[in-house]
Amino acid sequence: MADNDNALLKLFGFELKRSKKVEQKMLPSIVPPTDADAAGYISTGAGAYGQYINLDGDQSKDNAQLIMRYRGVSMNPEVDMAIDEIVSESIVASELESSVELKLDEIEAPKKIKDQIQEEFDNIVGLLKFNDLGHDIYRSWYIDGRVVHHLLVNEANTKAGIQEIRHIDSAKIRKVREVKYKKDPKTGVKIVDNIEEYYIYEEKPGSNTVQGVKMSTDAISYVTSGLLDESKKKVISHLHKALKPINQLRMMEDSLVIYRLARAPERRIFYIDVGSLPRGKADQYMKDIMTKYRNKLVYDASTGQIKDDRKHMSMLEDFWLPRRENGRGTQIETLPGGDNLGQIDDVVYFQKRLYRSLNVPVNRLEQEAQFSLGRSTEISRDEVKFQKFIDRLRRRFGNVFLGILKKQLILKGIITAQDWEEWKDDIYVDYIKDNHFAELKDAEILQNRVGLMNEVTQYVGEYFSKDWVMRNVLMFTDDDIEKMQKDIDKEISAGDIPDPEEEAAAEAEAKNAPPEPTPVQVVEPKSEAERQKDAEDAKKKKEKKEEAYIPTVEDELIEEMTRYMSKLNE
Repeated sequence: MADNDNALLKLFGFELKRSKKVEQKMLPSIVPPTDADAAGYISTGAGAYGQYINLDGDQSKDNAQLIMRYRGVSMNPEVDMAIDEIVSESIVASELESSVELKLDEIEAPKKIKDQIQEEFDNIVGLLKFNDLGHDIYRSWYIDGRVVHHLLVNEANTKAGIQEIRHIDSAKIRKVREVKYKKDPKTGVKIVDNIEEYYIYEEKPGSNTVQGVKMSTDAISYVTSGLLDESKKKVISHLHKALKPINQLRMMEDSLVIYRLARAPERRIFYIDVGSLPRGKADQYMKDIMTKYRNKLVYDASTGQIKDDRKHMSMLEDFWLPRRENGRGTQIETLPGGDNLGQIDDVVYFQKRLYRSLNVPVNRLEQEAQFSLGRSTEISRDEVKFQKFIDRLRRRFGNVFLGILKKQLILKGIITAQDWEEWKDDIYVDYIKDNHFAELKDAEILQNRVGLMNEVTQYVGEYFSKDWVMRNVLMFTDDDIEKMQKDIDKEISAGDIPDPEEEAAAEAEAKNAPPEPTPVQVVEPKSEAERQKDAEDAKKKKEKKEEAYIPTVEDELIEEMTRYMSKLNE
C-alpha cells in the first residue's frame, strides 16, 4: 500500500518548463477559481505534511457510470440518427482538402512564425489522423462529453516536440485539483494559497482496489463539452437532457407491445357442464377435458416418434370455467380482442419530445420529410437554431487542436507561453462548411444590402455620407473598412482596377475643354468633260427607262381621250 502511495506522488509524463517571471501571483481569495472541466477537489491544510487521494470517491465512480449511460443511450436508433446528423454537419470530409484549417490572419506576427505555426498545425492534424478519424473523434467527444489524448514526447529530446498522440478512454481518467489553504494573518480567514492540477488514470474505474497513475497536465489533452450539472461539479454530455425522454419512450414502446400481445388475440371461454359431481371429481373432469382439447400430437419424421407438442403462451390460453347443474350445459364463447390497438399518439408525443432534446430539427429525423433547396425565406427557424448550435460545438471542439498546438510550439521553442497568451484569442480553427441553408442566408443578406446601397448611393453627399452607408447599410466594422481600403489601394497600384481619382480628373478636363470646330469640306468644280459624261449617262438612263415601259389598256384610253379633248379645244 505504501509503495502505491509513493508511486502516486510522482507525475507521469513530461512537464513544460515555465519561467518564474511569467507566472502570475495568485490573488487572495477564499474560493478556488472556476474550473470548466469540473475537476475533483482535494484540500490540504497547513502544518504537518499530509495528502489523500480518493480514488473510490463518487466523482470518479459517477463519471464512469454516467459515460456508460451516455454510450448506452447513443445505441438507440433515434439518438444514433440524431448524433450522426450533428457529426456529419460539423465535420465535413473532403478528398481535396483538409477538414479543418488554422486561421492566423488576426495575429501580428512575422510571416516566418505564421508559416511555422501552420506547419505544426498540419503535423498535429496528421498525428491525430483527423482526416480519416475525425468523424469518430468528434462523435466520441459529443457522446462522452469529453475527449482525452495522451501526448508522447521523448523526454531526452523535448525540442523534437510531440512524437505520438494516443486516445485515452474518457471513462478511465479524471482531473483532480489539489487546493492548499493558509490563514490570513490579519483576519484569520482561510484563503487559497496554491492549486496543483493533475490527472488520475485508472484501468478499472469504480473498482474496490486503489490503483491509479498520477499524470501531469502537460502530457494530457483534455477537452470537455463545457456543460456542467446543477452542482457545477460534474461534466455532462449534450445527451444528458435526452436520458429521461429516451427512457420514457422505451417504456411506452414496451408497454404498447405487451398490451398488443395480451389484448390482440381472441380467446375462447369454455363453460363445462360438470353436473352434480363432487368438487374433486369436477376438477379432475375439467383437467381431462382441457388435456383432451389442448394436446397436439406431432409426428417427428427424423426419429419416427409421436410427441405431444404444447407450445402455448400463458397470455394466449383459453379460459375453462365449470358450470353446475340447472345450467345451460356445455357452451363455448369467444372473447373479443382489445380495441384501439392502432392509436400511438402517446408514443409519437414522447418521440417528438426526444427529438427536441437532441437539438436536431424534427424534419431531419422524420423519414417522410424530403430535402429541398429553397430560398432563405423558406428556411424554418429550427434550421437557423441548428446551425448556431453546430457553430458552438465547432468552437468548443477546436480546443482539441489549439491545446495540443500550444504545447507543440512551446516544446519546439517557436513561441513562448507569453506569446500564446497574447495570440490565443485571435487564433481559431475553421471547418469546411456544408450547410446550404447558411449559404442561402448569407447570399440573400448580401443581395439585400447591395440593392439597398444602390438606392441610397444617389443621395450620398446630399443626405448621407459614404462612411454612414458603409457602416449602416453594408454593416462594415472599423476593421472591415480599413481592410477594404487597403485591398482597393493594393489593386489600384497593381493596375487591376482603374484609379477613380484619375477617372474623375479626366472627366473634368474633358468637360472644361473648348468645343472643337466643325470641319469644312471643300468640293472642287467638275470639268467640262465630266459634265458631258454625266449628261450622257442621264440621257441613257432615261431612254432605257422609256424602252422598258409597256403601256396598258388604261394608258392607251387616257391617251386617246387626251387627243380628243385637244381637238375639241381647237
